[in-house]
Order: sequence, then C-alpha cells, then structure tokens
Amino acid sequence: MTSLPTPIIGLIVAVFVLVWLVLRTRVHALIAMLAAACIAGLLGGMGIDKTLSVITSGFGTTLGSIGLVIGLGVMMGRLLEVSGAAERIAWSFIKWLGKRREEWALAITGYIVSIPIFVDSAFVILYPVAKALAKSGKRSLLTLGVALAGGLVVTHHTVPPTPGPLGVAGIFNVDIGAMLLTGMALAVPCVIGIVFYAQWLDKRYPDFVPRTLNADEVNAALEQYNKEKEQKDLPSLTLSLLPIVVPIVLIFLKAICSTLATVEGWSGLATHPVVQAINFVGSPVIALAISVLLAVYTLVPRMDKHTTAERLEEGLQSAGIILLVTGAGGALGAILRDSGANLPISPILRLPTCRSRRS
Repeated sequence: MTSLPTPIIGLIVAVFVLVWLVLRTRVHALIAMLAAACIAGLLGGMGIDKTLSVITSGFGTTLGSIGLVIGLGVMMGRLLEVSGAAERIAWSFIKWLGKRREEWALAITGYIVSIPIFVDSAFVILYPVAKALAKSGKRSLLTLGVALAGGLVVTHHTVPPTPGPLGVAGIFNVDIGAMLLTGMALAVPCVIGIVFYAQWLDKRYPDFVPRTLNADEVNAALEQYNKEKEQKDLPSLTLSLLPIVVPIVLIFLKAICSTLATVEGWSGLATHPVVQAINFVGSPVIALAISVLLAVYTLVPRMDKHTTAERLEEGLQSAGIILLVTGAGGALGAILRDSGANLPISPILRLPTCRSRRS
C-alpha cells in the first residue's frame, strides 16, 4: 500500500483542525487559519524557522497585492449605503420591469449592488424594499427575499472588489481584471437559476403570500410608501451606478489592451501613450480610487468634510478583520505551496507548483 506524502498528511490535519476550530470552538477564524498554517508547515517537514518565515511572507505578499483594493472597495461601498444609491437602483429596476417581475428586479439589483457593498449590509438596506413589495403587490416575501439574497450572495462571492474573490486572486496570483470579468459572467446563470428557484418556492409555499387587501388598505399603503419615498433624498440612477460601472469599465479596457498587446503584430501597442494611460487608470487600485472620488462628489455632494471622512472611516473599520483573515489565508496558501502539499493536486487544478528548497 502506498503511503501518503508527509505534506498531504499535514494538509489533511490542518484542514481538519481549521474546520473544527471555526465550527466547534470560540477561536476566531484568524487564529484558526494561523494554527492551520503552522500545523501544515510543521507536519509537512518545513521546520520551525521555515514555517514562520513562509507564514509572514505569505501574509505580506497577499495583502501587498490586494490590501489597497479591499480598503478602497469598502470605502466606496459605505458611501453607496449611506447615500441611498442601493435603494435607487432597486426601485428603478422594479419600475422598468413592471409588476409580477419584482423577483427579477431584486435579483438584478442584488447582482449589481453586492459588487461594492458587503452582502449583509446590502441585504439589510434592501430587505425593506422586498417587504414593501410583498405587502403592496401581494407577492410572496419568501420568493422576493430568496431572489434578493441570491443576487447578493452570488456576486459577493465571485466578483472583486469583495474580499473573497480578491483573496483567491492574491493567493493564486490571478489578474484581478480577469477575475472580475470571469466572476461577473459566472454569476449570471447562477442568478437566473436562483430566480427560477424563488418562483418555484412561490408555488410550493403559498402561505407566504400576504392576505388580500381591500381598496382602502391598498390606497393607504400606497400613500404611506409615496410619503416615505418623497422624504428620502435619493441620488439619480445614473449617479448611483456611476461609482460601480466606472471601475469595471476601466479594468475591462485594461484587460482588452493587455490581451491585444500579446497578439502577433500588435506588440507595439503596449508602448502607445493612450494604452499606457488606460493601463494606469485601469489598474484596480487606481480604478477604485477614482470610484471613491466619484462617490464622494456625486452621491453625497452636500455632505460636509468631517461627516464624509467619518463615513469613509466607518467603511475602513469593517475592513480591518477582513484584511487580517485574508492575509492569514495567503499565509496558509504559501505554506501549502512551499511544503509541496499542492504538488499531487496541482495537475488537476493547474495550481502553481513552486516548491521551496528545504534547508
């Protein structure tokens, strides 16, 4: 019987300990990931000094490539939250798609809004919209809630600048522009499938449909909704989408230019001044910095300097633990690469196969 290589044993034990610590104890995910990295390195035969060195270098390398992107992303997302841009996007899609298509409107809204805003915050902001639609339109709150949550969750887990996709891009050295475009394309069929599932839930669980309202109750609900909507100073749809669309377009243009520069006969394209300018503004850090500036001066133009700084710092406060956990994930990934635990599975997943020199 062929025995498992030592690095693979270390990987198995590390994953088991990581899952156990996160699910069964009060240990924070950051400590759990660092513990898993230590176990994988030591059991993989790397030694104490080498294990500690790889953990720190892996942590720093990961944050060095995506730290600024995460920080800028959460700043932009916070301004989208407080300005009401997410609500404007939701109501606009609902108006365009019309009645009985509210689940599609909410799913599309979730698909867009969750790119810059954390999924939990976005759901808290948009859930009242789904609840109001369920009451006024006699729609199942279960259907609308699932469609909204599905749209939010899918892009949150596949499209940068949310931390998960950025962490994967940093650990596996994937171009963020390619990650963004691939994630957006992958999310589309998933969102469509979730909407169909939400519609099936409408028929499967009819008890979630609100009771039928009489004419007076409908008019009262409509008047209350219009009154609440008028009291909110929401930005226009164009301004609401601008901070989201601009960085995506810039990164997309950079990806196109980079691809064309590799085509035979187009090698001189990379040195053209216009292409160099596109490559500069299309880098994720610069693109998101531009997006934050757009959000400041278009979504909250009347907000004073002190309040604006407070809102941006509120976003950064939520990024602290995210940066640490993402860096710890990079440290664990570096341990798995340098210990050689990735070698048996890299031909299947086409992972980097760099293996450290054992001292």
